[in-house]
Amino acid sequence: MSNPDSFIDEVTEEVRRDRLYGYARKYGWIAVAVVVAIVGGAGYLEWQKAQDASVAQASGDALISALDLEDPGARAAALDQVDLSGPGAAIRNLLEAAQLSADSPDEAIAALRAIADNTELPLVYRDLATVKMTMVPEASLSTDEKIAILEPLTAPGRPFRLSAMESEALVLIEQKNTDAALEKLAVIVGDNEASDTQRSRAQDLIVALGGSLDAS
Repeated sequence: MSNPDSFIDEVTEEVRRDRLYGYARKYGWIAVAVVVAIVGGAGYLEWQKAQDASVAQASGDALISALDLEDPGARAAALDQVDLSGPGAAIRNLLEAAQLSADSPDEAIAALRAIADNTELPLVYRDLATVKMTMVPEASLSTDEKIAILEPLTAPGRPFRLSAMESEALVLIEQKNTDAALEKLAVIVGDNEASDTQRSRAQDLIVALGGSLDAS
């Protein structure tokens, strides 16, 4: 390579370095900002996770403390003070309704209905609350109202389909509609999704009602 060519290469390389340093001076802050954002973002996410875990633990401790109280009314009042939202609030309200069911059945029904009617909640919470509504003793719901509430929950794909069917059978027994109750119980016995406990309860009721397990 001739000296002029070598000189040109050196100058070209020098220009490249000058441009690189110029870019670094001009745009280097962007790279620094990106690194800071990544590190800071990761740190914030870890902090947020720690905060969420702390809040969840505090809420769980508050629920346990409320349930440890001896008086059901005091338990319900303490549960009502636990600050939760979304599904957490639904769980709290389910627990609160359980405490109210004995002494204040209509209040328990109101608490459960609030969950059942809240379309922003997942279906599993709403259906569970609906089934629980029909199980509150001394509630103002008639047997016909209970059947009307439970029947939609027995449709295929509903999360508490078999529990709703079992509750419906109990209401039918209360109405002295033995044949219809036996039909519901037979479906539970023959359903592959039924738990052993559900199947056993259904079989016991069939026998108690004078039905045949062979028919189920």
